[in-house]
Amino acid sequence: MRIIENFGGNWTFLAGFKESWIGQEQEGETVRLPHTAVELPYNYLDEKAYQAEFTYQKHLDWRPDFEGQEVSLVFDGAMADARVFLNGELVGAHRDGYTPFEARLTPFLRRGRNLLTVRIDGRENPAIPPFGGVIDYLTYAGLYRDVWLRVTAPVFLRNAKIETPNVLSERKSLTAEVTLSNAQNLPVQGQLRAKLLDCGGEPIATAQLEVNGTEARIEMIDLDDIRLWDLDNPTLYSLHLTLETTCGTDEWQTRFGFRSVEFTPEGFRLNGQTVKLRGLNRHQSWPHIGYAMGKRGQEKDAEILKHELRCNVVRTSHYPQSPYFLDRCDEIGLLVFEEIPGWQHIGGAAWKEESVENVRRMIERDWNHPSIIIWGVRINESQDDHDFYSRTNALARELDRTRPTGGVRYITDSELLEDVYTMNDFILGMEEMPGHNRERIVLRNQQEVTGLCKTVPYLITEYGGHMYPTKRFDQEQRQAEHVTRHLMILNEAAGTSSTAGCIGWCMFDYNTHKDFGSGDRICYHGVLDIHREPKFAAAAYASQGDPSGGIVLQPVTFWARGERNIGGVLPLIILTNCDYVEIKIGSVTKRIDPDRKTYPHLPHPPCVLNRDMVTAEEFGEWGMTWGDGEITGFVDGRPVKTLRVLANPLPTSLQIEADATNLAAAAKDTVRVVLRALDQAGNVLPFFMEAVELSLEGPGRLLGPRIVSFKGGVIATYVEAGEGPGELRLTARSEQMGEASLNFSIN
Repeated sequence: MRIIENFGGNWTFLAGFKESWIGQEQEGETVRLPHTAVELPYNYLDEKAYQAEFTYQKHLDWRPDFEGQEVSLVFDGAMADARVFLNGELVGAHRDGYTPFEARLTPFLRRGRNLLTVRIDGRENPAIPPFGGVIDYLTYAGLYRDVWLRVTAPVFLRNAKIETPNVLSERKSLTAEVTLSNAQNLPVQGQLRAKLLDCGGEPIATAQLEVNGTEARIEMIDLDDIRLWDLDNPTLYSLHLTLETTCGTDEWQTRFGFRSVEFTPEGFRLNGQTVKLRGLNRHQSWPHIGYAMGKRGQEKDAEILKHELRCNVVRTSHYPQSPYFLDRCDEIGLLVFEEIPGWQHIGGAAWKEESVENVRRMIERDWNHPSIIIWGVRINESQDDHDFYSRTNALARELDRTRPTGGVRYITDSELLEDVYTMNDFILGMEEMPGHNRERIVLRNQQEVTGLCKTVPYLITEYGGHMYPTKRFDQEQRQAEHVTRHLMILNEAAGTSSTAGCIGWCMFDYNTHKDFGSGDRICYHGVLDIHREPKFAAAAYASQGDPSGGIVLQPVTFWARGERNIGGVLPLIILTNCDYVEIKIGSVTKRIDPDRKTYPHLPHPPCVLNRDMVTAEEFGEWGMTWGDGEITGFVDGRPVKTLRVLANPLPTSLQIEADATNLAAAAKDTVRVVLRALDQAGNVLPFFMEAVELSLEGPGRLLGPRIVSFKGGVIATYVEAGEGPGELRLTARSEQMGEASLNFSIN
């Protein structure tokens, strides 16, 4: 029977690589995967620090259950050019940092001790996508995803593509195209059995057939009482396969959902129902550890997008991302636009061949994820290339008939080879550029962009970002404009039926090359900061969710008389999904209704308090006493949330909060811990920048420095559980606010 084991522990790591090391054990640092080759500073980093060669080694001792079996290592991801050796022999190589690959060990395994050596080349090789030009993100070297030891019968189940062709019928069906692996070229004859399992693991249908070769097709028809996968009820099923041949038995299982997707000139449809897409782009990076985040952090990002930002779609810019992230999108009902690696540059013939293979590897890895609704088969923001993109589209359609293709561009009048015209529209803000003589435009008309005389399926895939980078501690007026731009585009897309939706740039700030960003190697393009803490603009998205999923009440202000130019806090934008709000200053209470005139298409327009709604005496102009404010949101006529904003905020408490406090031992379990400097009312102090000292006791470690400084009243660190069980205690010490601690259990 099949054995799958996590193979992440007890690797030896060292910088550099020599051919003489391939078959000889070296001394180095003992690490657990996922692992980044170089831990980098928060900002002002050197991206060339990881652009080098690195070596990983590990022993694999012979085991009785290897006898007569196929033994392989499965790498979920290695950045960027990997070669794998066993006992000095090359057993695997992969030149793509974002998709999985296998190293077949069977022919070279010895009885006794075996030495594995993995050489990682993190240099930007112009023969490998996305390299060859400049790229606005970092590609952190290392074995940054999990590695698995797989032991199977000599003939085993390689993959299965599941399709659900008639989900809108009362009785449904599925097909599974199954491929077998037979590296030893043995005669293959036997039986394949399939069980359809519900979300509780109970069988609801079965099928079986005789196999004679390495491909088989299973059908299950006339299925009743099947629930569809959708945004609010993401019902998942599993297909359990058992293969019995003269070579042995193998079992394999994959999850999927019954659902249909369609992009039309009238918008996007899920299961036949129109859904307006609203989401953000996501990189897969974190401060200090780069790409090397395990399951917990990957899942948390999906949860932030769905539950905190209330998005219904995410784009995996600009490469296939962690299986853990995609699994969580399946589980919680978050739609995904997934694309191949690249950023503007198209390389030569060999580069293009590798990119075409990226399409194959991405789709074959991820075709059973119901959350994925479109394949991105064009290099992000590249120029047209008819022959190249004809190939990528043809391959995608050959591999998967159930999803459309898209190709993200920023040029107009681009050749449409894909099923959906996917466009990065940065027109908002262009009116500020020299020589641009047009009025302010929110989004361009589709025909102006495509150059076509007909309407086609159309999706906005980026906006904002570099057009208006904003830090969470920037001046209030800039933050208000940042919010307004996001609201304007959300409103425009929501009101244009021929636009399927919009995906903003981007979810959070990220480290980048010296050629981009704010000079400190950070692009401050996110609605969250680099630690996933919200800027005001985050509430522009969160407030569009129904109040039943959480009340949003976020005034876009630091509530200070002299923060804005000229002074005051008006106009005051209050981002909310309440029916209306009341603001109280002293003895004056003002009701503010949603601004449906400016934002007629938003589910929940902001409430805006303008100067013409108050007198100078009521609100207090320059030279008058400044007072506290109280804001209350109402739903169905009842107050549902109140917050206080203070005229005299002072550092009062040091909040320490972790995403979780129960961690797994020996699993590279990493958790985010956020520190917030709060005033008397529990609000973050937006300009608090003091240093705080961190210390950790117990079997674990802190990622990043021990002395950190607040960034706009917030900073985060990351706690990594050690190899054994025990208790951790994290303590933060601030000169102004004293000490705060948090305990963790490791099991």
